[in-house]
Amino acid sequence: MSELDVKTDGNGNGRNMENMMLQVQDLYAGYYADLHILQGVNLDAERGKITTVLGANGVGKSTLLKAIYGFLTPQKGKVIIDGQDVVGTPTHQLIDLGLAYIPQHTGIFKFMSVEENLMMGAYTFRKDRARMRQRIEENYERFPILKEKRRQMAGELSGGQQRMVELGRTLMTDPKVVLVDEPTAGLAKLLSEEVYRMLVDLRDKEKKTIILVDQEIRQALKIADYVYVLELGRNKFNGPAEEFTDLEKAFWV
Repeated sequence: MSELDVKTDGNGNGRNMENMMLQVQDLYAGYYADLHILQGVNLDAERGKITTVLGANGVGKSTLLKAIYGFLTPQKGKVIIDGQDVVGTPTHQLIDLGLAYIPQHTGIFKFMSVEENLMMGAYTFRKDRARMRQRIEENYERFPILKEKRRQMAGELSGGQQRMVELGRTLMTDPKVVLVDEPTAGLAKLLSEEVYRMLVDLRDKEKKTIILVDQEIRQALKIADYVYVLELGRNKFNGPAEEFTDLEKAFWV
């Protein structure tokens, strides 16, 4: 990489900005027109890396994901996916552009089978049966336990396996960017470790770009490539994960 390929971001960090899959620029958004939860947030997510967003409760981390995914329309700013500004684009079109979102609370259909849940992830191309079957088989290769339990009701699975179903359903569209909100909320430690391994595999084996919002700071820092810290809806600090030498830096840098 030559010096010409490296640009400095807003906090003085030298990064290859031309390799960013998703960029958030000066974003203002909230749930009411005159009340901004996000106040000029900036974020750059590199292709095939895990970008983690940290901060105390209520600083706007989940709001950021919702604004990126189109659940909230920003009052100001840009959301750029692979060079294209997508602010105002309907969510179903964002899916076609390669964006996927896994919310904090599990949203599987508990009274449908594992395979039926996976099929729901192919709704946008439901008439293409061959493509749907291919995506399902790819998920069974990723998560062999799902193939074993494919006829079982999803609500009968363990918490970690339910997260696996949700992740598999999300991957049915073969997204470029996966937004992940609090993936281990409510899970036991052993199941949480399994979820983090799944995210690492998506990065390392499939080169997915992941934006992770998390309260589990230790685990998030272990798997992150780059970290942003928000405070009261604004950028507080950002840098490579290895710059976090202690947990306090996430909140008091």
